[in-house]
Amino acid sequence: MKAIQQFNNTHVLVLGLAVSGYSATNLLLKLGAKVTVNDFKNLDDDDQANELKSRGVTVVSGSHPLELLDQQVDYIVKNPGIPYSNSLLREAIKRSIPIYTEIELAYLVSESPIVAITGTNGKTTTTKMIEAVLDAERSSGQVYAVGNIGTPASLLTQTSTSEDDIVMEVSSFQLMGTEQFKPHIAIILNIYSAHLDYHKTRDEYVKAKLAITKNQTEADVLIYNADQSELSDWVMNNSKAKRLPFSRKKQLETGVYLKNNTIVFNGETVMKVADVTIPGEHNLENALAAIAVAKLKGVTNETIRKVFNQFKGVPHRMQYVDQVYGRDIYNDSKATNTLATVHALKGFNKPLVLIAGGLDRGETFQDLMPVLSERVKGLVTFGESAAKLAEVAKQAGVNQVVEVKTVREATQAAFQLSEEGDTILLSPACASWDQYDNFELRGNDFLEQIERIKQEN
Repeated sequence: MKAIQQFNNTHVLVLGLAVSGYSATNLLLKLGAKVTVNDFKNLDDDDQANELKSRGVTVVSGSHPLELLDQQVDYIVKNPGIPYSNSLLREAIKRSIPIYTEIELAYLVSESPIVAITGTNGKTTTTKMIEAVLDAERSSGQVYAVGNIGTPASLLTQTSTSEDDIVMEVSSFQLMGTEQFKPHIAIILNIYSAHLDYHKTRDEYVKAKLAITKNQTEADVLIYNADQSELSDWVMNNSKAKRLPFSRKKQLETGVYLKNNTIVFNGETVMKVADVTIPGEHNLENALAAIAVAKLKGVTNETIRKVFNQFKGVPHRMQYVDQVYGRDIYNDSKATNTLATVHALKGFNKPLVLIAGGLDRGETFQDLMPVLSERVKGLVTFGESAAKLAEVAKQAGVNQVVEVKTVREATQAAFQLSEEGDTILLSPACASWDQYDNFELRGNDFLEQIERIKQEN
């Protein structure tokens, strides 16, 4: 950890405890700051809050009182989920109090080179791909996957060294407002419209994503999706980094692309497309980005091939589960919108029974119709959007459509609709909040039901 003096003897307000706030507080204490933690939730019975109190941290919970700013506050470190429209943050901006994000704090102390990944879709899978390929046959140091993937960046950068690699998944929430954050290698996988409830406009959302490269120089690298013309234009106009494109659709002069069913990096054949065993065109794009990082880091082609040949995906993200009674089972519970399910379905060519449903958040599901017509032999719908999805499937010409209430019922119904040689895919196209707190719980419910079915005979 770099021994920076910026926060020594300063007063820092950490806004939002949670996992990243707790980690940031610990780091700030090591850097000599006097810390106040504020959370909208009541933290009277919170173990982490009480532990911080025992170490001299002031904890204020139950609201975000503006009076906190009447005390000396030199910096604010905010939880990414708290928008800048928060009244306390708006007042802090008026008073010109610097507002940091946890990833920026982590960057300031990191001795390790940082590979940062952002995009609307595919961040976690790409992060895990990069972690796997950089960790394979490594001679020194370690690889740490951190950030939006779950482990706070500020936790690992306290102990990582120059021999290690930090692979950091970063969301638009985390990037928005960064001032100094500068990864050595940055990746923008794709940009679609998302999180407009937080960012208010698409332009603000795009601006947040592009913050990943705004401080990069010619000594750094930006890897980006050349198949998105709008993204390519933004990159050309907004990044000073060395630009390295990847493309699934066209051959490039430099970068990573496909040629004759092989993956090519700067004219050199790396491996066969078939060596990427996780299905889906979007996952092939994720792999191209990860391969670009691997080649930049000097990983051999044989090691890259081995890693991708064995990579089976991330839980709840096009995760291959098992073959049960001749059916291949995939768990894509993370598919919480139509676009994600379209991408998932395009990854399969053999007969498929889809399980979909949940909270639709106002979607019409019309974009599903072409791929339902082309790829799906049967659909089982569940949850709040069951009837709406069923009607769309019938319009698309899907002959076998079953409506049920729960994921467990849907899993049983999918086995009844399918036969040996088919694929059963949970890819809900909806949020989980009608029945579950998050998509992980929904996916776990599906996995538990698969286990029950396996044990029936």
